[in-house]
Amino acid sequence: MIFVEKTCQAAYDPLDPNGNVTIKWDIVSWTPDGYVAVVTINNFQMYRHIMTPGWTLGWTWAKKEVIWSMVGAQTTEQGDCSKFKGNIPHCCKKTPTVVDLLPGVPYNQQFSNCCKGGVLPAWGEDPQAAVSAFQVSIGQAGTSNKTVKLPKNFTLLGPGPGYTCGPAKVVPSTTFLTPDRRRKTQALMTWNVTCTYSQFLARKNPNCCVSFSSFYNETITPCPTCACGCQNKNNCVKSGSKILKMVGINTPRKDNAPLLQCTHHMCPIRVHWHVKQNYKDYWRVKIAITNFNYRLNYTLWSLVVQHPNLNNVTQVFSFDYKPLVPYESINDTGMFYGMKYYNDLLMEAGPFGNVQSEVLLQKDKNTFTFKEGWAFPRKVYFNGDECMLPPPDTYPFLPNSANQSLFSISTVIAAIFFLLVTFW
Repeated sequence: MIFVEKTCQAAYDPLDPNGNVTIKWDIVSWTPDGYVAVVTINNFQMYRHIMTPGWTLGWTWAKKEVIWSMVGAQTTEQGDCSKFKGNIPHCCKKTPTVVDLLPGVPYNQQFSNCCKGGVLPAWGEDPQAAVSAFQVSIGQAGTSNKTVKLPKNFTLLGPGPGYTCGPAKVVPSTTFLTPDRRRKTQALMTWNVTCTYSQFLARKNPNCCVSFSSFYNETITPCPTCACGCQNKNNCVKSGSKILKMVGINTPRKDNAPLLQCTHHMCPIRVHWHVKQNYKDYWRVKIAITNFNYRLNYTLWSLVVQHPNLNNVTQVFSFDYKPLVPYESINDTGMFYGMKYYNDLLMEAGPFGNVQSEVLLQKDKNTFTFKEGWAFPRKVYFNGDECMLPPPDTYPFLPNSANQSLFSISTVIAAIFFLLVTFW
């Protein structure tokens, strides 16, 4: 019973309450023994991407349907089609598994919004690219709205586990505009499937951790030991190892097994938050993201931070930034992501396996303070997964002489000028 409750709670993300992946089936024409449908996958999650090697979609047929042909995608197995003479279906399996086509396939195999290798950016970062689609011709199925049976048991890998899909539900038919945008057409039948993500289902341990430092304290608060579990401790690689010179060491495996650099935290990703400078009306933070996985390039990455002063972001250097406002009365969460063709690729572990930026924030005089860990984030997410933060009692503390040391330069100059005038 406890397990079920945890799963339900983990599937709800308070920072993205409406985030989901919606799979829409639109029947666009009937055939002598079935129908032709357009299947569209929309990633409506604000900051969670579907990374390489991309999405994998599966379901169970309600009757004895077969897939005659597909455009823009393909099934991973054909299945047993021995009973067919002449035309052989594309797939005869009761439980087909569908993947996107790779970029560069012949034009006659392409469909609109297809052929991205299954990679879908987050809706909050690039809504136009956060969609994938393919066309499928189904046989041995119903040939009317009353005889068509909806597929069951939908599954979505994105690319690993973590998604739970609900049942297919018939919805009002989708309308389409013709290329000249002067005429509307309508799908003959439409149903939707909604899939939600749970980090609890995806993995036992976090996938990232956070470390802290500040200009007012020499102490660096590291990631917690074994923050991401220590099951890879015996297979990790030291930074100067000869293994790293082997050909193909950076090639991802089919099971996505990582090859981690040896660290005390054993996380693929570490986020470091450094309180860099203090001014009279502003303060500056440096953010660094380091990749410790020798086998994975993050072609898409996003960093979500929850901090009360993110409602006053003045400037972000060398990252793109977008505020996330799941609740309109509270604006304390923002999304950072790489600039296209500049630092949107986070390289594998090594000298180039990091990206960094600085953030300038304006002080809110009613709430601003460096005391009690206020300068550090409440929550940090990397690629949609929550990172492990250090225990609060280990944060860099404010020294007793902080009131003097945190005075701005302008304040000190004014005080010196006052003394000179008074005693001249």
